[in-house]
Amino acid sequence: MLKALNIRNFALVAELDIEFGPGLTVITGESGAGKSILLDALSLVLGARVKRSQLRPGAAACDVSAEFDIGQSPDVHANLEALVLDDGHACLVRRTAAEGRSRAFVNGVPATLETLRSLTEPMIDIHGQHEYRQLLAPDVQRRLLDEFGVPPALLDEVREAFGERADRRRELAELRADVARTRERKHLLGYQIDELDGLGDSIRRVSELTATHRRLSRAREWTEIVGQAVAELDHQLVDQTGRLAATLERVEDDHAQLKSALDSTLSAHAQLEEALADLRRYLDAFPNDDAELAQADEALAAIHDLARKHGVRAENLGDHLAALRAEFETLTGDESRIDELARGCEEAEAAFQTAGTALSDARRRAAATFAERVRSTIAELGLPDAEFKVAFEPSESAAGLESVEFRVTTNPRYAAGSLADIASGGELSRFALAIEVVAAESSQLPCLILDEADIGVGGTTADVIGRMLQRLARNTQVIAITHAPQVAALGDIHLRVSKTSEQDTVIERLDDAERTEELARMLGGRSVTDESRSYARTLLADAQVG
Repeated sequence: MLKALNIRNFALVAELDIEFGPGLTVITGESGAGKSILLDALSLVLGARVKRSQLRPGAAACDVSAEFDIGQSPDVHANLEALVLDDGHACLVRRTAAEGRSRAFVNGVPATLETLRSLTEPMIDIHGQHEYRQLLAPDVQRRLLDEFGVPPALLDEVREAFGERADRRRELAELRADVARTRERKHLLGYQIDELDGLGDSIRRVSELTATHRRLSRAREWTEIVGQAVAELDHQLVDQTGRLAATLERVEDDHAQLKSALDSTLSAHAQLEEALADLRRYLDAFPNDDAELAQADEALAAIHDLARKHGVRAENLGDHLAALRAEFETLTGDESRIDELARGCEEAEAAFQTAGTALSDARRRAAATFAERVRSTIAELGLPDAEFKVAFEPSESAAGLESVEFRVTTNPRYAAGSLADIASGGELSRFALAIEVVAAESSQLPCLILDEADIGVGGTTADVIGRMLQRLARNTQVIAITHAPQVAALGDIHLRVSKTSEQDTVIERLDDAERTEELARMLGGRSVTDESRSYARTLLADAQVG
């Protein structure tokens, strides 16, 4: 249970220390005194977002801490032990906040807000004036029904089975996607390999083809040049060197220089004749038409087109083809496991359906008792003709095979409908209270805080609400902020919220005499009379008898 709340520099609170006890604690005070500050401060220490308005004017930071007795809460102990934060029978949660930043502590150890929320969520539940509208959410309605009468082990089994089924389905889908991707990749690689194979041996003769194409494409220009050289050699230089040699040979002198000049002339004549022969063979090497050039041009065009398509250089196409073939050989989709995983999916599906069916049966059994208890409670709250039932619709999730919806009617002439569609604001608050009371009687929640659950009612109905809360407080610590004196009189502990002359909010625990005065104020408004005091004493006496 919540043992104490300590608040420093929060909103209009300078310094406040509040002690709580078991049973029903009621909190009263005039409108505007600051009762909501208590809930805001507690929400902050439970992990709510910090608001700038929550920092006391002139203060550098605010500080809120809450102490919980967790001696009877094994789940909380387990959570603390997992985080190495367990400290016996107490859990001290603290939150400090300054402009733009905040810090959290659990048993004096710094903690994240996520840790703070996960630890405190099973320890306390706060219901503000408008938070009963959370009951309109199907997930909340299902949770309340499950907490009322469904074994937690069934819920755990279904949640695990649902997760297992999701894992098997995901694994099978991933494998199928992987096999499909492999098939698609192999198909693409096969097409690309065939495409490159279509180039034949030219894929490895890129340099040779390039040189041939360059030579043939300039054949006309080069043959004209070489032809002129042949003509000059044939009609001038060869003839001249031949005539020069013949002339020198007519000189019958064995002089060394003459002989050397004759030898050089004969050698030059022979070399020029050899050059002339080579040039003629060069000219003869060119084809008579452009067919070979066209073939080389076509081959190079195909090579460069595929090189651009594959994003590689033309001279690297051969290596690229080899790499594609190597990848093609290594691609093997694990299709053999598809059947195995499919069987695993079927088994997981069967396990989920079996667990879900058992949970559905348990829910329907609990729903009948839950609905009857809520109907009885609603009748006590002044709606004797109201009907309440739990409806189910097929819907698979980690929570089972169905969704849950609370359906009500306040007039027997009309068909039942959802809470949102049927109940008015006042009726909805009564239905919400009845549902909360019935659910909480079977819940393991240690502490329930209600903010004006009795709003809009008075007299006998307020007394009924108070006695419901008193009954509920036998199993759960209940803290109720109330404006109804009938409810306030039934509290085991009575706290009053008021403002000082400096407009600071203070909370004090009332003794019997102070409690009588507070109830008289609530009964008589501004003027407290002997009659209102007498009625206050009567309410307190009736509370003791009840």
